[in-house]
Amino acid sequence: MTTPSDEPAWKQRAVERSTKAAKLRAEQRVEKFLDAAQSIITTKGSTDFTVQEVVERSSQSLRSFYQHFDGKHELLLALFEDALRRTADQIRAAAVGHDDPLDRLRIAVQLLFELSRPDPTAHRPLFTDFAPQLLISHPAEVKIAHAPLLALFTELMTGAEAAGLLRSKTPPRRLAALTMQTAMFIALANGAPDDETQRPVTAEEAWDFCSHGFVA
Repeated sequence: MTTPSDEPAWKQRAVERSTKAAKLRAEQRVEKFLDAAQSIITTKGSTDFTVQEVVERSSQSLRSFYQHFDGKHELLLALFEDALRRTADQIRAAAVGHDDPLDRLRIAVQLLFELSRPDPTAHRPLFTDFAPQLLISHPAEVKIAHAPLLALFTELMTGAEAAGLLRSKTPPRRLAALTMQTAMFIALANGAPDDETQRPVTAEEAWDFCSHGFVA
């Protein structure tokens, strides 16, 4: 009986090359489905579309779609995860240019706040329609989708802790989660004017409020 290690080297290379080619084709098909769905969302301004519309827009088959996605929910989840990953990359790019750990955190919190604010002129149904429903029906999936953001904020919070700038004994990852959730909730609730001042909360105010919870 032969084992994988007994296979001729040429055969191992051929199988590996075939596997890589199949993976590349699958990735390309997935990207076409995602691009088609995003195009439809942009055109309609909502997530109200069918799988068949996505299939037709992508010029692929229904069979191929279900080889890669369980259904529309999983497709929307993939788009949502991609959007949050790009958000994390955008925040990281803005923050890394600052040397002071608190400056990096401030930039991150303020930018997250701005990106999370409801904007009637920016059609973002993945965040305004899909995300609130997902939070209620699939909280575990929301947690996974936010993982890149949490990793970034944990990294920034750990840097501030290493510099002796935190007063809280709470672990950096937990502080990062609390800070993220606070900034995002304040932003999402910022659609109506403040009862006392009749003006929306600013990113600077959001940072000031959050930072009082952990800055030494």
